[in-house]
Amino acid sequence: MPSTSKERGLRSGASWIVSAAPELQDQFLNELTEGELLALPFLFEFWAMEHQMPPEGDWRSWVIMGGRGAGKTRAGAEWVRAQVEGARPTDPGKAKRVALVGETFDQVREVMIFGDSGILACSPPDRRPEWEAGRKRLVWPNGAIATAHSAFDPEGLRGPQFDAAWVDELAKWKKGQETWDMLQFALRLGEKPQVCVTTTPRNVGVLKELLKAPSTVLTQAPTQANAANLAASFLEEVRTRYHGTRLGRQELDGVLLEDAEGALWTTAGLEDLRLRDMPDLDRIVVALDPATTSGSGADECGIIVAGVKMSGQPQDWRAVVLADCTVTGASPAGWARAAISAMEQYGADRLVAEINQGGQMVAEVLRQVDPLVPYKGVHASRGKVARAEPVAALYEQKRVRHVPGLDALEDQMCRMTVRGYEGQGSPDRVDALVWALHELMIEPAAKWRAPRVRSL
Repeated sequence: MPSTSKERGLRSGASWIVSAAPELQDQFLNELTEGELLALPFLFEFWAMEHQMPPEGDWRSWVIMGGRGAGKTRAGAEWVRAQVEGARPTDPGKAKRVALVGETFDQVREVMIFGDSGILACSPPDRRPEWEAGRKRLVWPNGAIATAHSAFDPEGLRGPQFDAAWVDELAKWKKGQETWDMLQFALRLGEKPQVCVTTTPRNVGVLKELLKAPSTVLTQAPTQANAANLAASFLEEVRTRYHGTRLGRQELDGVLLEDAEGALWTTAGLEDLRLRDMPDLDRIVVALDPATTSGSGADECGIIVAGVKMSGQPQDWRAVVLADCTVTGASPAGWARAAISAMEQYGADRLVAEINQGGQMVAEVLRQVDPLVPYKGVHASRGKVARAEPVAALYEQKRVRHVPGLDALEDQMCRMTVRGYEGQGSPDRVDALVWALHELMIEPAAKWRAPRVRSL
């Protein structure tokens, strides 16, 4: 057990100091020597958040994936310091030759080196490296060197060799795979060359392949994790504007949103269909894809609410996906209550349910909850992909919009491909979505266009 406030504070970090009583804060600061006080701002282990600290274990690549402003750049700069600095300013560190690789040379210089969270800002005066602009490199007092490289020039990494590298915004690089490959060949000095990758996630191959590698470790954090160091007005604005959107999940939550190859829907396409103004809807339905089992290991029971504005010809109709009320592990009575509750909440005209596996049981369960529920059972005569393709076509025509907050549904949609569903489990949310839009758009349009037979 630490015996003094100073020992306890240095071991516990800044979070303990912030939450400690004022008298303990004063005691901690008073127990520090002048040298310790001067060094404290540069003791990153004291100030760092959990996602900013290097993981333990034998890894080759450490990926810090987070939202905008989550502290990724500071973590990368401090990691470089930890590699090159020794116990004293002129003592050697673990690394002597470091590659600093960004999207452009300007990005390396202005963000990674001279930025507010860059290497120079993080370094104490007696250990601060010198920037040699003509040679595009930093030189530390102990002789360690870090050279700047642009991802627009992969061949610039052919020839140099390094024992460490810091890579920033890998997911933005236009020549990401080529530059990453050249860097791997250059990381050949020392006993265990390592690379720190700081990036906001994007659905790009080089990042996805890196995360799959057994030698890669990952830490993640949302923008909110670093709220204490961000403007309150910025946080309020981005929360208001992007909360519940896939762009928000990527840029603020730091979540990698993957689109399967050959997907019927894409992240970019769905983001472009975000609803701005709610129209007056002529009809609303709730679609139900019942689960055949219940309990913790059961499939989800897809429940989707959607509505349609049916003005003009069928090609002018517009649909809105209003809610995803899907439940997991519910009993038949549980998902029936959830579906009927969604009807009541949104004023739906009809409940549409697939009956391939449940058959008459689905209707009986629903009637037990509400004997008068307006119910329609539908039977799937075609496979999931064949049913989904006409609905995907409606999206391509920009005839369907989404309200914010449908993250789980949209994740499933982006994994539905022409070959089938490439996610885990069953795409129950997508199945319910398809039934809802068939009921609102496709089936009524087919009846509208059907030729009418004149009576003789």
